[in-house]
Amino acid sequence: MSELHAHDHAAAADAPLSRLAIRSVALRLLLVEKGLLAANDIEANVQWIENISPATGARVVARCWTDEAFKQRMLADANAAALECGVEVLIPLVAVENTDDVHNLIVCTLCSCYPRFLIGEPPAWYKSMGYRARAVSDPRGVVEELGLKLAADVEVRVYDSTADLRYVVIPQRPTGTDGMSSEELATFVTRDSMIGVAPAQRQSWHDE
Repeated sequence: MSELHAHDHAAAADAPLSRLAIRSVALRLLLVEKGLLAANDIEANVQWIENISPATGARVVARCWTDEAFKQRMLADANAAALECGVEVLIPLVAVENTDDVHNLIVCTLCSCYPRFLIGEPPAWYKSMGYRARAVSDPRGVVEELGLKLAADVEVRVYDSTADLRYVVIPQRPTGTDGMSSEELATFVTRDSMIGVAPAQRQSWHDE
């Protein structure tokens, strides 16, 4: 099994807190004690972030597929366009579009910066050293290992996310989807397609 497909084992429920977790708890308690934040507000924000899933970004992509003017706004100012769909991305965001000639791939070579406000939590492999290094040195090989074989004449562009800037891929609309509604099209948009390691394709769980 390759490093990209390796899964981390979940920590035991009774495992001791890490230093970072202890600092996080202490900071939260201090902010509440000082009256700078309300405990209910913190909990509400945590729940809001945890409820974001790839379905959030899928709605935005589906609109790009059905509304050319919106797609152009998304490419010009992704933050403002996402807000039109009720999605507030609290960090500068750039959308890049896959075409017949260009395939885009996002990575964060320094850590695991990722458009969480749009597509939820990153997969374990996105945070791995293997992906972070090879996405830059061998992007075509990486996407092929993850199941996407690109034609030799397709240009692969890699976008390196940072703490100050995130990227999201607008995958190509699948063939045979003419006449579908935005809601139907959204079922073809996956987390991996918005990272750039898979095509947009209908997932079996949508039919269960």
